[in-house]
Amino acid sequence: MSRKNLLNLVSVDAARPAKPQGRPLLSPTIQSEEASADNKLVKQVGSTIREEKARQARADQIERRLAEGRTIIEIDPAEIEPSFIQDRMPGDIEGLIASIEESGQQVPILVRPHPDQTGRYQVAFGHRRLRAVQALERPIKAIVRDLTDEQLVVAQGQENNERQDLTYIEKALFADNLQQRFSRDVIMSALSVYKSDLSYMLSVVVRIPREVINAIGPAPGVGRRSWIELADLLAKDGSLELAQVFLDTGEAKALPSEARFKAVVSRLKPQSASVPADVWTADNGKRLAKVLNTDGKLEIAIDRKEAPEFAALVLETLETLYREHKSTK
Repeated sequence: MSRKNLLNLVSVDAARPAKPQGRPLLSPTIQSEEASADNKLVKQVGSTIREEKARQARADQIERRLAEGRTIIEIDPAEIEPSFIQDRMPGDIEGLIASIEESGQQVPILVRPHPDQTGRYQVAFGHRRLRAVQALERPIKAIVRDLTDEQLVVAQGQENNERQDLTYIEKALFADNLQQRFSRDVIMSALSVYKSDLSYMLSVVVRIPREVINAIGPAPGVGRRSWIELADLLAKDGSLELAQVFLDTGEAKALPSEARFKAVVSRLKPQSASVPADVWTADNGKRLAKVLNTDGKLEIAIDRKEAPEFAALVLETLETLYREHKSTK
């Protein structure tokens, strides 16, 4: 990295006064004072040059180590901006703030020099840590790397995958944000997923309105199948309006994100009508079994405590009864 000579130094020879020619016009005392001042200036300039060279050497060493990703430096959080691609939904960081306040920042964030603003940085990964340190009003520990846009989003996605910190829907939203600027190959590298997995992620975000996703939240523990099930339910007439009305209630907002997701799905699923079971009793009034007769099936539940011999007889003769039934057809 090129640097300007901040001191605008001149050479030692140029800094010296010109030697008088011929017989001196000043007294020996004045000449001695001038010589002393001359020597002092030479020493100051020489010291300044040595200090500048030492600073240059230290800066070069830091840059080499930064290029290798080994040096951790402290940066004012006010000089750092988030990534140009959002990778997570807003969430609670109180626990992280408490942890950093008690034990310090254990893991540095990764930043790059801002591509458009001199003297500023842009986060590749570590957004939650940045927010926590900002809240504590402390400098943040960071590794600075020169990264292209593609390298930044790949580092951002892969680091989140390593920590398994993003939920399924956050990864899907991240993929959707990335596809506005990058190829699918870059997105697959960033998320470490196969093409089919990426297709499912993008389809979920397309089929479920963004306002519904934001209202539900990150939903930790809710995976691909459940989000696809929600997408299928929302495709039915009236379901989207029903979900939006519920998510806008105080009841829904008071629930944790995962419970909120399950509550939405429960309200959208068709509720089967409860069919009362018939109780089958013997002539003496002894209860033998419960009989549940629905459109799809007939269920007979024999109480083995009340009639154990009868239950055993039914099991033994059931196959025989079926064969006799088939033979009469």
